[in-house]
Amino acid sequence: MSKKNIDKLTIFALGGVGEIGKNMYVVQYANDIVVIDSGLKFPEEEMLGIDIVIPDISYLTENRDKVRGILITHGHEDHIGGLPYVLKHLNVPVYGTRLTMGLIETKLKEANLLGDTKRIVITADSELKLGSMTATFFRTNHSIPDSVGVCLETPEGNVVHTGDFKFDQTPVNEQYADLHRMALIGAKGVLALLSDSTNAERPGYTGSERSVGVKIEDVFRQAKQRVIVATFASNVHRIQQVIDAAESTRRKITVIGRSMVNVVTIAHELGYLRIPEGMLIEPEEINKMAADRVVILSTGSQGEPMSALTRMARSTHRKVDILPGIR
Repeated sequence: MSKKNIDKLTIFALGGVGEIGKNMYVVQYANDIVVIDSGLKFPEEEMLGIDIVIPDISYLTENRDKVRGILITHGHEDHIGGLPYVLKHLNVPVYGTRLTMGLIETKLKEANLLGDTKRIVITADSELKLGSMTATFFRTNHSIPDSVGVCLETPEGNVVHTGDFKFDQTPVNEQYADLHRMALIGAKGVLALLSDSTNAERPGYTGSERSVGVKIEDVFRQAKQRVIVATFASNVHRIQQVIDAAESTRRKITVIGRSMVNVVTIAHELGYLRIPEGMLIEPEEINKMAADRVVILSTGSQGEPMSALTRMARSTHRKVDILPGIR
């Protein structure tokens, strides 16, 4: 636990700053505690017999009467995955944007916590009074829609948590980062900045997500057999690009992997994914179609041993095989 104390203000990360996958920050002023994100981490190779790693929340349970709520910046697993475990011991309100809350509710339902948890949907324009602190938000770009940063106004000064972000000048969903609001926050003064952007320490910049969609469509047009696309289930922008490429090349899509099915279902129901009618097919149907008319959208982009892609590669998947000459 690393801490910074300014009079009555304390800021610290549960699990340690920089330990990717256990995102959970605590901001405390006097007798008011606000938690930002509640992630989990998947085990390293040496963690034999361990399924997931979650933050140590003993400080929060010992001070449960002071916790005013948990603010969620976006719906990635390393920011929401710890919630079912945390909320079993800490029954406090959870705040998140519409898509983020949709993903959270699926987790809470599986953990039988949905009815017991107070859930409040926010937008980038929301303002929350949380004890002696006030939370406002600002829109950011990320690989999942509805991501926001948080500005906590405390009596000692402003604490800003960016969430995970990148600056994309041509985002896939045309939801631009709110640079104006960020500038206004900066002009007021920031006491502490908690910021996370992958590879931010490297020189140069990352290209727009929109450029990836062009490459995906090129691959689809050139492929003469099946196309298998593996991506993070929560990368809704990438999933939309795969759907668009399949539509333009007259292919059908089957979705493989429990987390991928959940995200596609939720994002489609909430209007974050546009899926043409009749495009999605069941896995059992792909063998009845010409190979050049099929796209398999799967989890397993990081080679996870139990992912759908790994099971397909090992011929242990119940419904889909990777066959010679089919790619």
